[in-house]
Amino acid sequence: MARNEALFQAVYTGDRDAAREAVQAALDNGESVESIMNDSLIAAMRHIGSYFECGEAFISEMLIAARAMDTALQVIEPLLVKSGVEPKGRVCIGTVQGDLHDIGKNLVAMMLKGAGYQVDDLGVDCSLETYVSAVERGAQVVCLSALLTTTMPAMQDVVAQLKQAGFDVPVIVGGAPITQEYADQIGASGFSSTASGAVSVVERCLS
Repeated sequence: MARNEALFQAVYTGDRDAAREAVQAALDNGESVESIMNDSLIAAMRHIGSYFECGEAFISEMLIAARAMDTALQVIEPLLVKSGVEPKGRVCIGTVQGDLHDIGKNLVAMMLKGAGYQVDDLGVDCSLETYVSAVERGAQVVCLSALLTTTMPAMQDVVAQLKQAGFDVPVIVGGAPITQEYADQIGASGFSSTASGAVSVVERCLS
């Protein structure tokens, strides 16, 4: 089906009330939850993400779009489960131990939800055991966020702890001080400097 223009624009512009009304109207008009998800919600987040990647949108605009998308998701999530639409994969995400910053982590989590993934948001200041428990619950990818240079070593600890526990699961890292070189150094499976880029890395790891 073609995208629902009202829903697409509501998410793209970050209008949460319009997004809620548009998704309900789409359901009332008989649009399938799968089409709503793929043709409108995911499409809108990819659109704003592409503008952010090329410097034509700011992180604040990404956040309000993601929150509008999350509002729409709250309406259709029970229907997605009921209709048997399977998530693309299960991802856990958290800010590493000692770090209380969550804006970047929250944005990546919402982008992943908008892309069709089941997301276990572990919060901030996450211990090693928190990540291990998430993998034990079925997480197929682990995403780590850090904003402070002093908490970067915790990422290496998570990678080592998961390997020690016998889990062969991709670990993706990101945050202001993180680089591809550091990701390679600690044995991470992937790195992204942006939220939309993180979605692409997760897709690659699960392909």
